[in-house]
Amino acid sequence: MKITLNPSKKQGKISKYIYGQFAEHLGRCIYEGIYVEDSDIPNVNGMRCDVVNALKELNIPVLRWPGGCFADDYHWRDGIGDKDKRPYMVNTNWGGVVENNHFGTHEFFELCEQLGTEPYICGNVGSGTVQEMRDWIEYMTFDGDSPLANERRKNGREKPWKLKFFGVGNENWGCGGGMRAEYYADEYRRYATFIRNYGDEPVYKIAGGPNEADTHWMETLMAEVRNMAAGISLHNYTYETDWNNKGSATAFDEKGWYDVMVNSIKMDKVISIHKEIMDKYDEENKVDLIVDEWGNWFNVEVGTNPGFLYQQNTMRDAVSAMLILHIFHKHCDRVKMANIAQMVNVLQAMILTEGEKMVLTPTYHVFKMMKGHMDAEKLQLDYESGNINHEGTEIPKVSVSASEKDGTITVSMCNLSLDEDEEIELNIEGGQFTTANGEFLTASYMNDCNTFDAPDTVSPKNLDVTLDGTTMKLTLPKMSAAAVTLK
Repeated sequence: MKITLNPSKKQGKISKYIYGQFAEHLGRCIYEGIYVEDSDIPNVNGMRCDVVNALKELNIPVLRWPGGCFADDYHWRDGIGDKDKRPYMVNTNWGGVVENNHFGTHEFFELCEQLGTEPYICGNVGSGTVQEMRDWIEYMTFDGDSPLANERRKNGREKPWKLKFFGVGNENWGCGGGMRAEYYADEYRRYATFIRNYGDEPVYKIAGGPNEADTHWMETLMAEVRNMAAGISLHNYTYETDWNNKGSATAFDEKGWYDVMVNSIKMDKVISIHKEIMDKYDEENKVDLIVDEWGNWFNVEVGTNPGFLYQQNTMRDAVSAMLILHIFHKHCDRVKMANIAQMVNVLQAMILTEGEKMVLTPTYHVFKMMKGHMDAEKLQLDYESGNINHEGTEIPKVSVSASEKDGTITVSMCNLSLDEDEEIELNIEGGQFTTANGEFLTASYMNDCNTFDAPDTVSPKNLDVTLDGTTMKLTLPKMSAAAVTLK
């Protein structure tokens, strides 16, 4: 397969926020996964050292919290002050377990500071009030003399936090209130009016957007709230078949592999139909598309709480993740943030934990390999990979994306085929490069995953790359994901 790359033909910046994460009060994502109390597991202010140190390697740009469906049941005042005085609640969305509110606003910002990431908070519209949301913003971001700012100081934080991203509700068409698009649009306008700017940087307000291909919801929001929203969210998960037949994360066959690839590519179509609506109302691209929930959603692991959404993570997830990230690159003119669900122990996680044990998933390794794309300029690529025909649907055999930042070019590529390696010849027009370094991720079997007993079953290996001035050659193994840096 021949690829032509022209470094002089740039196609827009790939926002670093596309590589964002999501941590909800769901299952063992926060408690046990990130936050431990009175534990022998090494931690700093409750944050697990092993998990934090591993996540820091990803250069996480933004972290969404506290949900998800949990956000529209969450009342921020329950999560501040002395922990032994914080009221507990039942997490009816996820497993009916008791939530003790020991991980609240201060703890979330502590986590963000340890990770070096920007916070993205999702506020409560479904069961909250305008005043509650307004007060939370002041509590977090006001540097002056006010009862709320002084309450924050009393609770241990003198200076306000910097909060750039704030979501006004979550999935308000479903778990966030069962609203009609028209009703939510009115509610958004009311809530957003009272989200004040207390700091130097205005709050970037995100309206709760559509589920998958719900064009009526997007049309309504663009017509009614586009002048009051910096971004509109989109949720689009990938299943083996559909919502009612999600499939197993590990016990799948060749059909299950390709079903997920076909459904991953549907992200391109979903984004395209919403972009068409957004372009109609917003020719200048002032409103961003924020894909703040995406990823593979399969049946939970046998023997685990169905409400905890705990699933394993295989080579299939790694290839699917790179494929979808490439789709975000393609639409970088409009897609400015994405948050994979979720960071630890839930759905397509970066990390799995069990007590003091921790394992990195194949998806973690893909995110680490692709760091060079963050805030880089997308480069024009010309190639024809050939297609795989799966039950009458054509999907590309290989997906490739390239970008440049500070004189370094990153090329990421994944081979969707279960049967054939691909010989890659990349020709670079108008530039000489002297070094090429690459790594790849593959497995002996498509179902391979990393376990606590065998944590390195799917782990990166050096990729054999030859570079002759303007031509790079390599072999991209079957069912693999790879990244090469050129200097």
